[in-house]
Amino acid sequence: MMLTNNKKPGMFKARIVCAALIAAGASLAAQAQETSQLSQSPQLPRTTDGRPDLQGIWTNGTQTPLQRPERYGEQRALSAAEAERLQQNAQQREQQSFAPSDPDRAPPTDGNTAAAYNTFWLDRGTQVVNIDGEYRTSMIIDPPDGQIPFREGAPEQNLMEHWRDLHGDDAFLGPEMATIGERCLLFYDFRTSNSSAGPPMMPIIYNNNYQIVQTADYVVIMAEMMHDARIIRLHGEHLPPAVHKWMGDSVGRWEGDTLVVSTRNMHPQQSHYGSGPGLEVTERLRMVSPGEIVYSFTMNDPVAYTQPWTAEMVLYARAEGEQIYEYACHEGNYALPGILAGKRRQEQVQE
Repeated sequence: MMLTNNKKPGMFKARIVCAALIAAGASLAAQAQETSQLSQSPQLPRTTDGRPDLQGIWTNGTQTPLQRPERYGEQRALSAAEAERLQQNAQQREQQSFAPSDPDRAPPTDGNTAAAYNTFWLDRGTQVVNIDGEYRTSMIIDPPDGQIPFREGAPEQNLMEHWRDLHGDDAFLGPEMATIGERCLLFYDFRTSNSSAGPPMMPIIYNNNYQIVQTADYVVIMAEMMHDARIIRLHGEHLPPAVHKWMGDSVGRWEGDTLVVSTRNMHPQQSHYGSGPGLEVTERLRMVSPGEIVYSFTMNDPVAYTQPWTAEMVLYARAEGEQIYEYACHEGNYALPGILAGKRRQEQVQE
């Protein structure tokens, strides 16, 4: 607004004071909104500082796949009836698997050693991901086709192949050449290129449990497999790029009732869905009820993907009193020493 000569200086000062009061009021309103956001869901359990209390034991087992099956195209949601059928079929398969095995049955002829696992060992979950009343056809919601937007011609970033390219082709020179799973450092599924500890934290065929411990300055997420604890610093800064961690460097902040976690600086041997060392993962944990946390993550790696992509799933609270038992990966594990001993024997014969 322009000042004209017929305006008195006192009026101008009054308007300045008025504008300052309006600005102060807007600031107070913003603070009140933040306070309101922290208390707008009184049914949620909360910590002493008013944040949603995420502590407890959770599982992310689900029947919903990461990428959308082709038959759905860009159909993002199922009807309630379709979701119910999928869940009932999963429950029926689970019940059938619990039936006693015939001790006189013939051995499998297709070489499928995975048949040695029955439902006692598996924990895939029977639920379809339901977020805000929408039953999802896939975890991926962006891009709209529900597929990982791999960049055509992107370099193969298989973590162990890359590591062996740096240190030699022989996979059995020493324990450093074995996979991180064989070394019981982190679980990593080479068939699906995912990790239970993450980030992102992905469901696998079993051991889909997580324990969350929370303070005003830290959030710790311990994955059952392989007993990996990720420490998330709140209100901090990322470490220098040269500092690599197996699960990356995670820094968190609260946006209202949502915990937002940014992770970078992944270890060179760690890769997720073709990602490379420049991967940045942004996770969001939004508690919607005492028994559910909506967990979303965005993967950003311009070398591997044509665009960032986002997926969502649900963490479900385990029943009160349940606990996670120690995942002692190396107990009774003779695979790695056997592999290394075999190589040493081969070297002796060649000499």
